[in-house]
Parts: sequence; structure tokens; C-alpha cells
Amino acid sequence: MKLYPISHGDFKLDGGAMFGVVPKVIWQRTNPADENNLIEMTTRSLLIEDGNRLILIDTGMGNKQSDKFFGYYKPTKRNMFDETLKKYGFHRDDITDVLMTHLHFDHCGGSVIKNDKGFYEPAFKNAKFWSNAKHWEWAIYPNPREKASFLSENILPIEESGQLNFIDTPKEGRINKSADLNFEVLFVDGHTEKQMLPMIDYKGQKIVYMADFLPTVGHIPLPYVMGYDTRPLITIDERQEIFNRAADENWLLFLEHDPYHEICTLKHTEKGVRLDKIFKFDEIIND
Repeated sequence: MKLYPISHGDFKLDGGAMFGVVPKVIWQRTNPADENNLIEMTTRSLLIEDGNRLILIDTGMGNKQSDKFFGYYKPTKRNMFDETLKKYGFHRDDITDVLMTHLHFDHCGGSVIKNDKGFYEPAFKNAKFWSNAKHWEWAIYPNPREKASFLSENILPIEESGQLNFIDTPKEGRINKSADLNFEVLFVDGHTEKQMLPMIDYKGQKIVYMADFLPTVGHIPLPYVMGYDTRPLITIDERQEIFNRAADENWLLFLEHDPYHEICTLKHTEKGVRLDKIFKFDEIIND
């Protein structure tokens, strides 16, 4: 197995929205804001080469929305995906599977493109796309709070193409093993219904793709929950359970949105679980 980080570019979000009830004077120590109160974010996917499978986790924002839409998010370094794939010796047609942790536009926008005739179609013609039935229904019948993040053009073309597949949710606990993808998936509900966090066994270590469960290292303290989370108290309960296990078992946490840090570990302290170490991807992966 080989792992590769894939960048889809950077963007910005409102710092207050990203930290909920935490005062700016505290969160700006780790996530400094610009004059418009926007903080730096990135879209970092994980590509897994496992035998004859090439599995992509999340696909960034994509490029098909209007300039007005992207104007809210100030994206930079866009259109990097194909260039990064080429650097590793791959083409998007080589990808066999796409797992979407959830269907918010900054995680699945690149799953669908607009073709030369102006129609929407899956961006990976040879891939199976993976979601889960409960989250899919949540996304196609969105609540008012999340409606702006679930865009039908990012979602429905995947089902219409016949490439959509579902990972089973666990009957007990949070974790289910996907036989198709050959790794475990951790399900969490605080941010959105049944967000999926892939858990990859790699050279005796557990690498967990954190998606929006841990956006940046600045979000590690339990109360530092995003204003975007639909069930913040559930997020806190989930984080207490999962962060404790991550510290106990020295999980490597792959950060999708942190523009400065790629992988971190956690440790127990008198104040609770806190940041332990920060790693660059190449320091510990494929060495």
C-alpha cells in the first residue's frame, strides 16, 4: 500500500463560524484572521494505492460553480488536482473508488464536472462512488441549516450515472469494516448525519482521515466546535471518546482542512487531550 496527499487548493472561511462560541481573542492564536475575519483553509485529499485499487478520499470544491459562488470563499491555488496526480504517475481515469466523507460542497464538489455539452457527469468515469444510505438521504432532502452546503449538481449526477454505492453503517458502535475498500470507517453524527472517517492500517499504524471532525489543530480542545456543526453537543461527546482513543493508541490524524499541518498526534494532559506532535506527510509515509 502507498499513500499520497492530494491538494485541491486553498480557500477561506469565517473564523467565527469555524470556532462557534470560542472568542476570537483565543482562536486567532492558532488560526489568524484577515481584515475580513476570514481564516486560511485548504482541501487536502488522500489517495490510497492498494494493489489494483486506487482510492480517493474526498474531492475538494471542484470548479463548476459560478464566480459569485466562489467569491464567498476566496479560493487560491485551484486546478491542482490533475497536475498532482500526474506527478505521482496517475490519471483521473485510473481512480477505481471515490469515498466522500460527506456531501458538503467542499468535500464532494470535485466528484462531478460539467462536460463540453454543458451537462453534469461524474469526474471519474471508471470509479465507484461511496457514501452511505443515511447520509445520502440527509443530503438529498436537506434541512434548512445545511441546504446551502448540499448542492444537487454535486450529488444527483453520481446516482444517475449508476456509479453510486453505499457503505453499511454499523449495527453497533461507530466502526464498520468496508470489505470493498479494505479499511475501517468511523461514523460520527455531530457535524452532519453519518459523516465517515476512513481508518487505514499502514505499516502497523492507524491513519485516520479527519474530514470535518477535526478541521485544524486549533480545534483540538473539546469545546472548540464549529458553528457549522448541526449537533454541537454530540460533536463534543464524540470528540471526547475518539480523541481519548487516538491519544491512547497514537493514531496519526490526517488533516483535510489545516493549511499549515498535514498530520498530527494527540496526548493526554491535565487539561484533557491536547496536540502532541505535528508531522509533514513525507516524514512518516512511504519512507
